[in-house]
Amino acid sequence: MAEPLSGILVTGGAGFIGSAFVRSALARRPGARVVTLDALTYAGSTANLDGLDPDRHVFVEGDIRDGALVRQLLDEHAVGLVVHLAAESHVDRSITGPAAFVETNVLGTQTLLDASRAAWADAAGVRFHHVSTDEVYGDLGPDDPAFTEQTPYAPSSPYSASKAGSDHLVRAYARTYGLPVTITNCSNNYGPRQYPEKLIPVVIQRALDGEPIPVYGDGGNVRDWLFVGDHCDAIWAVVERGAVGETYNVGGNAEVDNLALVRALCAVMDDRRPEGAPHADLVEFVTDRPGHDRRYAVDTAKIEGLGWAPGQSLRSGLEATVDWYLGHQDWVAAVLPTEAS
Repeated sequence: MAEPLSGILVTGGAGFIGSAFVRSALARRPGARVVTLDALTYAGSTANLDGLDPDRHVFVEGDIRDGALVRQLLDEHAVGLVVHLAAESHVDRSITGPAAFVETNVLGTQTLLDASRAAWADAAGVRFHHVSTDEVYGDLGPDDPAFTEQTPYAPSSPYSASKAGSDHLVRAYARTYGLPVTITNCSNNYGPRQYPEKLIPVVIQRALDGEPIPVYGDGGNVRDWLFVGDHCDAIWAVVERGAVGETYNVGGNAEVDNLALVRALCAVMDDRRPEGAPHADLVEFVTDRPGHDRRYAVDTAKIEGLGWAPGQSLRSGLEATVDWYLGHQDWVAAVLPTEAS
């Protein structure tokens, strides 16, 4: 009988959520080797992987569209779990340059699926877990019920359309080839090591530097916020207890509009840096982005049935995030030396 495949491949593991999951995997599976595959595009940095045990963690700079490389890593490290997090994910960038999103999110996913199918032709107990977004469902009105796993796809941006395409490919490979897959569609993540182009790190950095804090439109766009550590725990719940072939929505049960979120962050900054208070005076409304979805919210009943629930409240998560950024300004300078310094 063949030895079980215990290695874990994390694509996009030098990014924000990816590096959090790599750390989680090393803690949760002490006997496993974890391999990070990352192309180190602008949002990925080896600084996110500092301090990891080189005997248990392997970093490989490479592209998920390189099928030969992916197959080599699966075989060499006896990978039995792929957690696919590599993605182009910034909506604004997808509007100005959609081609990269199709290349990475659609073609890259297809390459990973092909390599996994070939490597696992005769293997048992393996899993391909695909991490996606609630944005594939489109948007909601103020009184609409939250997205469920049965909500029809209606993506609004090139980013969400490319993620929708990748979700469909994963399901197709499960149905056509029998590949053992699971999918999670998550709400907006936040926490340590998030690249400083996203809303929460932008607010923290601008407040710290005393610069205008941009808020799109009227600030009324509503999102559900999920702390990255809670997201990693949700992925494990699905990988370890979820049914093969199933999709699970993951959210933080923290639905709030952007202006209220910014003001909550400013209140935390007032506590941490009172010399700059009130930081909310720095808020500046800017022209809304094209096709800006008004509201997202996810129904988490299905994944809660696996025994998972978010551990952080919005307030505690924001406090932890602000404290991390304030204590890691060297990291900000390392990953974004010209814009955030």
